[in-house]
Amino acid sequence: MKALVVTHEETSRPGFVGDRLIERGIDLHVHVMVPDTSQPAEFRSLPGDDFDVLVVTGSYFSVYEDAIKPWIGAELDLIRRAHDSGTPVLGICFGGQALAAALGGSVDRSPETEIGWYRISAPNGVDLPISAGPWMEWHHDRFHLPPGAELLASTEICPQLFRMGRSVGTQFHPEISVELASEWLYAASDDYLASVGIVREEIVAEVARNEAANRRNCFDLVDWFLDDVAKS
Repeated sequence: MKALVVTHEETSRPGFVGDRLIERGIDLHVHVMVPDTSQPAEFRSLPGDDFDVLVVTGSYFSVYEDAIKPWIGAELDLIRRAHDSGTPVLGICFGGQALAAALGGSVDRSPETEIGWYRISAPNGVDLPISAGPWMEWHHDRFHLPPGAELLASTEICPQLFRMGRSVGTQFHPEISVELASEWLYAASDDYLASVGIVREEIVAEVARNEAANRRNCFDLVDWFLDDVAKS
């Protein structure tokens, strides 16, 4: 099987999600949309639809941001085509927001920024199909579910996990590792980190404390996606 992984910057790699897909025998083809984040309109054209699984990762950008208008429409079209054809789609953070937008939902600014480790909970009457976490959050935006989608988990701030057919979107970052977190933090400016109250060393230490458990939880999420969602 072949998975197309659409990332948006060099640092938005699939991390533990990619590791588990490879362990499950899936060949990853990673496509980076924006090679230089200082020029977000300069992008690499998406490949064709020759894949069995589509994974869309996080981003520094917002789905509704003017700076990415030259390419976000094509990405949403790719997601929509994959979903409509029955190809399993997994969207992570920005990818979850893009999935929601592609299928008729929407994305806007979250009432609160979530950065750190949060537990998620299922609505009444819904069995949470993955661990309650805690999961790593780092987002300023939120998705609103497409018509017909099933909400599977939320925090007090916003939706965190939804499913629609063979497509799944998360708001949290199951892929996070110390390596990825360090890259994100050191790519971020001091002014930005100060504005959201982040101290680099503290966040890296938190990720290190949670990394082993997060890897297990992430692998379980990928297994659920492949074994239950993709084969449904």
